[in-house]
Amino acid sequence: MINDLDVARYQRDGYIVVPDVLSAQDIQELRRVTDEFVEASRQTLQHTDVFDLEPGHTALQPRLRRIKTPHAQHPTYARLVRHPGIIAVLQKLWGPNIRFDMSKLNLKAAGFGSPVEWHQDWAFYPHTNDDLAAVGIMVDDFTTDNGSMLVIPGSHTGPIHDHHAKGNFVGGIDPSKVDVDFSKAVMCTGKAGSITVHHVRLVHGSSANVSGKPRRFLLHQYRAADAWPLIHPPTAWEPWTAQLVSGTDTLEPRMTAVPVRLPYPAAPSQGSIYENQRDLGTRFFKDAEELAGTAS
Repeated sequence: MINDLDVARYQRDGYIVVPDVLSAQDIQELRRVTDEFVEASRQTLQHTDVFDLEPGHTALQPRLRRIKTPHAQHPTYARLVRHPGIIAVLQKLWGPNIRFDMSKLNLKAAGFGSPVEWHQDWAFYPHTNDDLAAVGIMVDDFTTDNGSMLVIPGSHTGPIHDHHAKGNFVGGIDPSKVDVDFSKAVMCTGKAGSITVHHVRLVHGSSANVSGKPRRFLLHQYRAADAWPLIHPPTAWEPWTAQLVSGTDTLEPRMTAVPVRLPYPAAPSQGSIYENQRDLGTRFFKDAEELAGTAS
């Protein structure tokens, strides 16, 4: 699925884009199921355990920005956790022993979808080593105008930036307070069925969707089986062991010298990253309405 050059590129840049991992049939089914969730979101005007809603969401114009833990909500999403193409890519990067962590499906409605401010996933959940990555499945074509993920190549080898505002962890980086050259950002574009793999320490974010088409991104987070969480340890053994998707388990964490910041105290606005980042203050990305105003 990937070769040694891809592995070297991942190690250097902190991300890769792998085309044609999912079939056309996989994508058709993902779109069908996701459309059903969007339709169901018309029935609520509040965030729920399943739905995270965009500002302005209504029953007449549903604006769903995240399906929470989709692998626990529908078997179609659950099956993709162990997709052989995805597991093969991770095995090439880390070896045979791999554990699934969690999932989310981020949706950006046509002409609206909210941006996600710059952040590092590692800031949310440090482990004993940093062989962790998010695999992003492109449910739609990812283009330059629909809010595709942006990354800062090589930033996974640098510091863990402060994700706090006014003393609270808000899950976002204040762009005015960090030594990051955001002009070097690269956009991860590709056809539906492609995947991205980005390192847990990579600085990344995304702009609003200003195109006329939706952009849906199913994210699965994985870790090497010997990477153990420094926060949120397993509370039940059977579910923890059931998350092993490849190889064998271990009770011997691999310890490496990686920088760590703990995500405390919690954000005033609890919920998804969108809610956490409400309290960030200085922002890098504009929302769709601001971009439209700039254009006019």
